[in-house]
Amino acid sequence: MIKKKWRDSGLKGWLYLLPAILFLGVFMVYPLIDVFVYSFEEGYNSASQTHFGIGLYNYSYVLHDPYFLQAVRNTFLLVIITVPLSTGIALLISVGLNSVRPLRNLFQTVYFLPYVTNTLAVGLVFMILFKKTAYSDGLINLLITWFGGDSVDFIDGPYWAKMFVLCLYTIWVVMPFKILILTSALASVNRQLYQAARVDGTSAFRIFMRITLPMISPMIFYLIITGFIGAFKAYSDVVALFGTDLNAAEMNTIVGYVYDMLYGDSGGYPSYASAAAVILFAIVLTVTCINLMVSKRKVRF
Repeated sequence: MIKKKWRDSGLKGWLYLLPAILFLGVFMVYPLIDVFVYSFEEGYNSASQTHFGIGLYNYSYVLHDPYFLQAVRNTFLLVIITVPLSTGIALLISVGLNSVRPLRNLFQTVYFLPYVTNTLAVGLVFMILFKKTAYSDGLINLLITWFGGDSVDFIDGPYWAKMFVLCLYTIWVVMPFKILILTSALASVNRQLYQAARVDGTSAFRIFMRITLPMISPMIFYLIITGFIGAFKAYSDVVALFGTDLNAAEMNTIVGYVYDMLYGDSGGYPSYASAAAVILFAIVLTVTCINLMVSKRKVRF
């Protein structure tokens, strides 16, 4: 009787999960397998659905393509710079919001506004702020020259200037979500721990390091993981700032390279695009596994 009930309940559970399993299988598992197969098919022709061989040529071509190497460089710089900075700044702002009583809800709303704003609209605003035109050098350059500096073309100028704008834009876009998560995490910390620490005369910095950080470390770890994944998938942000010809601007990303191989001016090469996508998947998986191993020692669950 007990076994029958267990079988009935187990069958019912699988029936509940069946729509989600089918959805994931059709839209996630099958495309992943398909991309992996395409990446090994040499000389694949999308029109005739034929290829002339199986091997590693696609990977060799992609790994030796200067445009792909430039995209990898841009993506890694974006990840290394924006993820720590955005997480750290969001943590400081969240701690400040958590300690402010008057107008706290208003400040939280203001900081969350960029998250609900269209990405391309924010990119247009950044272009207006930084781009030099025939009529104006942009608001940022006006401030630079006002303080005695030389104006810089941040959109069409040197590489470091373009990377600076991209990193600043990325931090601006992702920070509201991180502030929302960290503010919620800080609100859930047991206040009795703070009261006990203050009774013992513990300094505010030590309270932050010994109580606040360990208690919210799971949320910080979650934001770092999702931040890495999101930064590795960056594409629309770059297009919003520098247009669609990212190779000419030397600001392409790995996802942008995959898109160009499929649909861009150099498009029509799904095998190369698949190989680049598999390489991106391997990079993201490796970084995620490293973070998971680090979290076992640093994160308090």
